[in-house]
Amino acid sequence: MKLVLASNNAKKLKELDTILAPLGWELVPQGELDVPEVEEPHCTFVENALAKARHASQLTGLPALADDSGLCVDAFGGAPGVYSARYAGEPRSDARNNEKLLAELGNSHQRAAHYVAVIVFVRHADDPQPIIAEGEWHGEILPAARGESGFGYDPLFYVRALDKSAAELDAAEKNRRSHRGQALARLVERLLASR
Repeated sequence: MKLVLASNNAKKLKELDTILAPLGWELVPQGELDVPEVEEPHCTFVENALAKARHASQLTGLPALADDSGLCVDAFGGAPGVYSARYAGEPRSDARNNEKLLAELGNSHQRAAHYVAVIVFVRHADDPQPIIAEGEWHGEILPAARGESGFGYDPLFYVRALDKSAAELDAAEKNRRSHRGQALARLVERLLASR
């Protein structure tokens, strides 16, 4: 089945495609189908993901998959949350976002954080019963970046049980443990059950 991915993020596409490919689903990034990005005006991950999925499906006539994800830092009351990708403003930059996070945390001892991913699948733009799956990955923020893999806040996101940052994990291990991996596993279960 061909699905439009409501994203143009190449690293996200690779991560999602690796998990979905064995099911015979082909993910096509929306940019290849001339779908412009849609605004993300909502204050929740689920509303933003649903808006993106419906937009991509409406413009392509294909089923669509969208996610909205971000980092929630306890010391900031859950921020940057849905604003994670644009935390340091425009132009968007992982490096700038990480710099801002470290500067704002400073020497705080409250460094607990978690990633959230909400993935939405719509069969068509007006799907009255979208499939929604969520995952959370708990850790803490390091005082300095570690690792070369991953993207976003991965070099700062420390997983104590592994004694590694998310950027120090290989792709397979990250896909098994991450917020997005958890959400995708739940989504796949629900998709298979609905066939």
